[in-house]
Amino acid sequence: MAALFDVSGRVVCVTGASSGLGRQAATMLAQAGAKVIGVARRAEELEAWNNSTEGQTAYVTADLADRAALKKVAVQVSMPFGTVDVLINAAGINTRQHADEVTDTGWDVTLNLNLAAPFFLAQALVPAMKRKGWGRIINFASLQSQRAFPNGISYGASKGGVEQMTRAMAEAWSGYGITANAVAPGFFRTELTGPVFADPELAQRNADQTCIGRNGEPVDLDGPLMFFCAPASDYVTGQTLFVDGGFTAK
Repeated sequence: MAALFDVSGRVVCVTGASSGLGRQAATMLAQAGAKVIGVARRAEELEAWNNSTEGQTAYVTADLADRAALKKVAVQVSMPFGTVDVLINAAGINTRQHADEVTDTGWDVTLNLNLAAPFFLAQALVPAMKRKGWGRIINFASLQSQRAFPNGISYGASKGGVEQMTRAMAEAWSGYGITANAVAPGFFRTELTGPVFADPELAQRNADQTCIGRNGEPVDLDGPLMFFCAPASDYVTGQTLFVDGGFTAK
């Protein structure tokens, strides 16, 4: 049974590893025996993660919203431990602009980081996965992949795209042994959701909307992410798993 969830020795690239759910994922997998490369824009936070995490870790500093840099990033993340087996696309941004106030810049950075970067980084890493006949791509979708929230049109458009992109990745690459799936977190306390949790009444309303009766903690994603990284999910691809305490069930 333990072999079903064994990731030891796997080379895992986690974007958004400097904070929030990306950092939690990178830490958990390193502690489970994977060789983890964290990628994010903030070098100081990445270095702190690297220095404080038990296990084999390395990091690459990059602005993933810069599409021209992604091929270089793909090369850099393959240097510390060899070619990447698992890509977790956790980096994201939410500009929280009303539809009437969305700017060209806000729209472009949101779509570039949340949707284009996961695709083009995966595209650059897939050839090595094909040669091995094995790979995992795990994208971060959202409640807004299916629900419309206030001030979320650009973020929702990007995350709706992530859900469909995940299916299309599965169609394109699963025949080569590469599965593609997504997790869609509910409300977790992170930097990205800071404005939500800054309003205690709103945070409580969100908790009350779940079936479980609370908002998420970062460790609540450990099991689902491990499942998608490990042999246990060998026959699962093109799926989006909502890890939301039942928020979308109501």
